Amino acid sequence: MLRKKTNGVARRPQRTSILSEAANASVDRRAFLRGSGLAIGGLAAIAATGGTVQQADAQGAAIRGAVDLKKSVCTHCSVGCTVIAEVASGVWVGQEPGWDSPFNLGAHCAKGAAVREHAHGERRLKYPMKKENGEWKRISWEQAIDEIGDGMMQIRDESGPDSVYWLGSAKHNNEQAYLFRKFAAYWGTNNVDHQARICHSTTVAGVANTWGYGAMTNSYNDIHNSKAIFIIGGNPAEAHPVSLLHVLRAKEQNNAPLIVCDPRFTRTAAHADEYVRFRPGSDVALIWGILWHIFENGWEDKEFIRTRVWGMDQIKEEVAKWNPEEVERVTGTPGSQLRRVARTMANNRPGTVIWCMGGTQHTNGNNNTRAYCVLQLALGNMGTSGGGTNIFRGHDNVQGATDLGVLSHTLPGYYGLSAGSWAHWARVWGEDLEWLQGQFDTTTGVDGKEKKLMNLSGIPVSRWIDGVLEDPDNMDQPAKVRAMVLWGHAPNSQTRMTEMKTAMEQLDMLVVVDPFPTVSAVLHDRTDGVYLLPASTQFETQGSVTASNRSIQWREKVIDPLFESKPDQEIIGLFAQKFGWHDRFFRNIALEDDGITPNSEDTLREINRGMWTIGYTGQSPERLKLHMENQHTFDRTTLQAIGGPADGDYYGLPWPSWGTAEMGHPGTPNLYDMSKPVSEGGLTFRARFGVERDGDNLLAEGVYSVNSEIQDGYPEFTMQMLMDLGWDADLTDAERTAIDAVAGPKTNWKTDLSGGIQRVAIQHECAPFGNAKARAVVWTFPDPVPLHREPLYTNRRDLVEDYPTYADRTTHYRLPTLYESIQKQDFSKDYPIILTSGRLVEYEGGGDETRSNPWLAELQQDMFVEIHPRDANNLGVRDGAQVWVEGPEGGKVKVMAMVTERVGEGVAFMPFHFGGHFQGEDQRSKYPDGADPYVLGESTNTAQTYGYDSVTQMQETKATLCKISAA
Repeated sequence: MLRKKTNGVARRPQRTSILSEAANASVDRRAFLRGSGLAIGGLAAIAATGGTVQQADAQGAAIRGAVDLKKSVCTHCSVGCTVIAEVASGVWVGQEPGWDSPFNLGAHCAKGAAVREHAHGERRLKYPMKKENGEWKRISWEQAIDEIGDGMMQIRDESGPDSVYWLGSAKHNNEQAYLFRKFAAYWGTNNVDHQARICHSTTVAGVANTWGYGAMTNSYNDIHNSKAIFIIGGNPAEAHPVSLLHVLRAKEQNNAPLIVCDPRFTRTAAHADEYVRFRPGSDVALIWGILWHIFENGWEDKEFIRTRVWGMDQIKEEVAKWNPEEVERVTGTPGSQLRRVARTMANNRPGTVIWCMGGTQHTNGNNNTRAYCVLQLALGNMGTSGGGTNIFRGHDNVQGATDLGVLSHTLPGYYGLSAGSWAHWARVWGEDLEWLQGQFDTTTGVDGKEKKLMNLSGIPVSRWIDGVLEDPDNMDQPAKVRAMVLWGHAPNSQTRMTEMKTAMEQLDMLVVVDPFPTVSAVLHDRTDGVYLLPASTQFETQGSVTASNRSIQWREKVIDPLFESKPDQEIIGLFAQKFGWHDRFFRNIALEDDGITPNSEDTLREINRGMWTIGYTGQSPERLKLHMENQHTFDRTTLQAIGGPADGDYYGLPWPSWGTAEMGHPGTPNLYDMSKPVSEGGLTFRARFGVERDGDNLLAEGVYSVNSEIQDGYPEFTMQMLMDLGWDADLTDAERTAIDAVAGPKTNWKTDLSGGIQRVAIQHECAPFGNAKARAVVWTFPDPVPLHREPLYTNRRDLVEDYPTYADRTTHYRLPTLYESIQKQDFSKDYPIILTSGRLVEYEGGGDETRSNPWLAELQQDMFVEIHPRDANNLGVRDGAQVWVEGPEGGKVKVMAMVTERVGEGVAFMPFHFGGHFQGEDQRSKYPDGADPYVLGESTNTAQTYGYDSVTQMQETKATLCKISAA
């Protein structure tokens, strides 16, 4: 059992923190012990007693009296751990985890425990810089904004707004992310995206097109109620360590079996009751192999399927092909083991399914995520506590930045890019729609038709390289990308880095906005046209952040911006002023005293005014701050406040929190749970796919949420529907006037800015978005029924004919996309080993901030490749030796060999957090002085290859090929 070892009040350390000395000392454990005044024995004694030692002195007591406590949220993974920062005289001097937080319960992982150094780190960018004649030169903010702005306006005039690519970030808070997407709209481009494209875009597409919303359905805490836990392609023990506390609680208190499916025996697999090893890229075959046993034995939930699922008969037809022999041929997993897994899941309900990037980063990633969903639908594990699909996100605000539309195919709130969607947001912004339309370009597409780029998905971040390198005649935009803005993004997290280097060198301008220089500063050989702008960290500003479970938390500002860094919202304000539309951009948002920077609370209020689709409307700044102040009142499992000022609310008001803040909706803890009234956090499946398909009813059959006045399935609410039901009389005059101003009877629950339609629907205990069946078959996707397709680079040539990839596509997200033309080439003789990648517990993302943190850098100093002993011995490679890992497209990396049985024969694994070396060359000298990370290394993505999901353009990083040789 974990035991609370303190009273929950953050204490100041007994002396000046050793972290303040880190930049001036080597990363050395002995130096740390000397500096902290503790011997090994002293540390051991402290650990043995479970306490801490504090030196009693008058000076320390005086400082303790002046310490302010600030409550923030960890800036690494998406669990949402509370950080209590101790600030003295404006200096962050210490930290503790938040004991009251229902998410981390007083725990931190290595990354979370070291976030103070992220803010105070000496390796940060300290002032704006530009590269001139091959040298980094310090410049002022005024010069930077002027030069960058003038250059961009010239490019815009010559080549159109789409020639500038605005790449956003999962590290922005919600308010910054929202402003960033709005900024791209005012610039006049949909060439805007962020990290979700390359981590969970296939999840969002697959899940949203199955039952309505593309997000985690339950919560980390709700896993406490699970009777079985099925993890596939995820390693929470390293990627989201605190989440494992919730998983292990279910394992221990419920005796819940833990099943881990992964090509690699991970630290998570070490906790498993059943570890299933399978071949990378064969997820669909594995899931269908499990479902084969479920259907064969009649273990499916037939009544749930009848009343709440459409298309399961078509799934059964496909699953019937996947008998145990065929599954073993494709996946390598014995049929007897999968029968045991199927029986375990069937006998232990409700069970939860958890996945991460191991399942998403494939050319058929959308098929994988939909197969996981179908498994849960077949078992009846959806819409119930302890069930659901718990999709762990990798960055602290990748969920929020996705919700706020920092994507090339949608506006905030997943409204899409249709004319009606733009009209909605123009109303929210108080903007002249014609002026907004005039900011965008048109183009003659590859098909010869004229297209409005305002309504056409932009280039995704996974393909920005091709936006620079592709012939414009093959693109659905008039010119190439000429300027690239990487705002809080690590380029080494993307594949095809050899081509990325070429693309960076062909740009007219490269702008990096980040607390750290990132690999963007050194990958290329440019001598000019590169700007580095120091952004503040999230600890130097305030705003909201959305955890993976959809709960929204408010961060206090811990310290003022260090060095010459500026918060992202201020930088957005400076660019908006430079481009001449600052006044209209912020017309409804209050500004700080400088007249440039938008107020964070007021920005959230504008978000609340527009985000009706997913219920980001009830989470006012006041309600979020109230929750943060009263974390101790929320139940650790249900997340519901028991008494206190937030009584009845669910922690962080997990979206949807319907209607206006005044309506007081408590948030929705578990999506699609009909056991609660909608007004109390219950929900049905969303009716977003129509009411009928091929003569079949798509609405729920005779089931509904508690107290619903419509006791059957029903479509989404419109004003006309209220009128037909006679419920329009419940609208106020103001609500009716607002509805008439949109489209009268045609106004729906998503575009009614008054919230009246939502309020009245919920007054009658109906879900505003309707009550429908989940669809197991997505007729709008390339594979309506999820299919196994061999990876583009496969060494199983015997399977290509049976399970081929897709045909090449002329245009998708403005670009041609290759599939069969790559797969038809046999690379397996020269590149026989499957290459996959993943996370480490010490580092996060591209690793720039964590490898710049001395306490984390000490823990993992070498980039490496895991190789099975048989492969290593056959190659003449020994543990710890340097090896070359080369991909079939020519990219190669020089790394240390780790010989281990974690990986199976014929499989190699590399972490993706390293950068600063490129194809054997150390690039430390190319960083600005003092801004190079402590640890550098090769990026696995230098050796990774081409390959993109057929729906979202997610990059393929989990199933390519490589060859390994001694260096």
